[in-house]
Amino acid sequence: MGTGYLAHLAQDGRSQTVAEHLKGTADLCAAFADSFGAEEQGRLAGLAHDLGKYSDAFQRRLQGSAKRVDHATAGAAECCKRGQICAAFAVAGHHGGLPDGGGKGDHQDEPTFCGRMRKAALGKLEPCEAWQGELKLPSASLPAFSNPPEEMFFTRMLYSCLVDADFLDTETFMAGVEQERGGGNRMEDLEKKLQSHISGWFPPQNELNRERCAVLRRCLDQGAAQEPGLFTLTIPTGGGKTVASLAFALRHACTHGLRRVIYVIPYTSIIEQNAQVFRDILGDNNVLEHHSGVLYDIEDEARPDNARLARATENWDMPVVVTTAVQFFESLFGRRSSQCRKLHNLAQSVIIFDEAQMLPIPYLRPCVFAIAQLVKGYGTSAVLCTATQPALDGIFKEFLPERPPVELCPPEVFYREVFQRVTFRREGRLSREAVAEQLSQQKQALCIVNSRKSAQRIYGLLDKDGAFHLSTLMYPAHRKAALEQIRTRLKDGLPCRVVSTSLIEAGVDVDFPAVFREEAGLDSILQAAGRCNREGKRPAGESVVTIFQGETPPPSLFEIPVAAGRQALNLCGRPDSPEAIRRYFQELLDLKGPRALDQKDILTVMERDFMPFRNVAERFRLIDSETKTVYIPLGEGAELVRRLRSGERSRPLFRALGQYGVSIYPQHFEALNLAGDLDVLEDGSAVLANLALYDGDMGLSLAADAGKFLSI
Repeated sequence: MGTGYLAHLAQDGRSQTVAEHLKGTADLCAAFADSFGAEEQGRLAGLAHDLGKYSDAFQRRLQGSAKRVDHATAGAAECCKRGQICAAFAVAGHHGGLPDGGGKGDHQDEPTFCGRMRKAALGKLEPCEAWQGELKLPSASLPAFSNPPEEMFFTRMLYSCLVDADFLDTETFMAGVEQERGGGNRMEDLEKKLQSHISGWFPPQNELNRERCAVLRRCLDQGAAQEPGLFTLTIPTGGGKTVASLAFALRHACTHGLRRVIYVIPYTSIIEQNAQVFRDILGDNNVLEHHSGVLYDIEDEARPDNARLARATENWDMPVVVTTAVQFFESLFGRRSSQCRKLHNLAQSVIIFDEAQMLPIPYLRPCVFAIAQLVKGYGTSAVLCTATQPALDGIFKEFLPERPPVELCPPEVFYREVFQRVTFRREGRLSREAVAEQLSQQKQALCIVNSRKSAQRIYGLLDKDGAFHLSTLMYPAHRKAALEQIRTRLKDGLPCRVVSTSLIEAGVDVDFPAVFREEAGLDSILQAAGRCNREGKRPAGESVVTIFQGETPPPSLFEIPVAAGRQALNLCGRPDSPEAIRRYFQELLDLKGPRALDQKDILTVMERDFMPFRNVAERFRLIDSETKTVYIPLGEGAELVRRLRSGERSRPLFRALGQYGVSIYPQHFEALNLAGDLDVLEDGSAVLANLALYDGDMGLSLAADAGKFLSI
């Protein structure tokens, strides 16, 4: 096929012509884009993306010339001539990432889209007219966009189709055979697996299980009854929302021919727990766990399925995907092919936003806009799943006025009081000494405070027999070991008093008879309460959650949530009442103010500027502060660090090292480095050289050169 212009050369001497590659990519891209009604634009982008490879300069590059060749702008210019701006952007960015649009006055050397189109208009590209003898670019219609952000969203989805198709066609040619990817069972088969798993739950044996089964039945019924759209699922802690939400998603997908289920979860600790639940129900081959704590090594011969899972992380071609809010939303506002490649697989999916109250407030309006776009134009059903439903109706009404959220499990479905497993008690201001004294009076108790400094000082006042401290200054393997000791002592009825920062609230499975929580946002208080009488084995009256004011003002990060939580409690009493939760989130949003819900002006920039992809991607960073990793060479970490220092850089090594790393902010990193306490590595991470700074109870000290303690 073709006149001899080549797109790729394989190591075994085989060659692929440009025409072969363009037609193969176009077929895949059209099929992907058809999931949201954009087959024509997908075919156009696929056929146009490598037209620049018809140049003699690129053919010389393929044969070993060192001169770089821009082979993307020519195809983008051809799309532009046809009025297909979205396809033009996708083609222009298919290697280097989606560019900013720029303006008409941009110079030809500007990296903006307008600068590159000026370069094409001035005839400054390598001649590549030979494509016209082999290909005909199709015409394509374009959806009507109501505003520029909608057009940007569509462009990014089309870009996703193109880059995934381009990678897949190239990968297949280079390997000589199609690579094993995705796979897994059909949604109908997955629902049968779920039905088999829950069959033993009916008929329920006690009052608590009766209410859980009522929730489960309702979710199954609603999965079949509801058309795709926007939903909320508001179930109290202990109501079985993990399995109930999966039941809705699978039944809904089977009813409407949806392609996959995606769980978006704020913390990796919750992801690990939920992903294991899904694997137990559906089988390992149907569940992809994708976050920074999981690396699949393609070359790991001991686990041959890793290659398929590693490839699936690139484009989420799996029936069930469990990922983080950071991974999900930064991809939706990203510009690089590695971020965006998976996005087209969000179309025609059920997306569960677990712990939806954790959506980041500084980016709340952009996040809601993105969810609304998926529901409005891409055949997606979105479920905001939480025990404490945030007050997002007003924002969704702005972006999705024609589809108000439907509550899948309204209050009349279950008897809420059955799930009330604790009694709340409010204290006034307590000194650290008073908190330690009250903890000491309990055989088993958990205390959660707002700062590392408070956690360390209260812990320091306790009798060390059965006392534990938890914070993110302990490396993960250290925290896991401490948690195992804690769980064992709780189970065996031994003394166990734990002082922790809020990290233990994030889905950590522990069960205390008493919990103390320093004043915080209502959502945090209720998460803390979920660690008290978690299994419901004790009467609620004997399971007390004490809310107290600390002796120092809350850190600035917590000032507004604390104020909103205090106001809701003053007005409503019990923090777990629906009215208190509604008032808390409304008060929180009111105190933050409209500007705080899009702190980086992302939607404003999208409205004002022409396709500002690079600008938006740089602004949208859910983890705003870059941290640096310090590896702790203790226990098994000592041998891992030795391998790292010897020059090894394998994925399995870094996966293992992650269990011995502590993330700290740059100012603390620099202080430790200046004091000579770190050995800094080439990649910017470091090994702790002064092991006296790592305490077996409290983790890494941020005191450098015996100076002042730095707390964050």
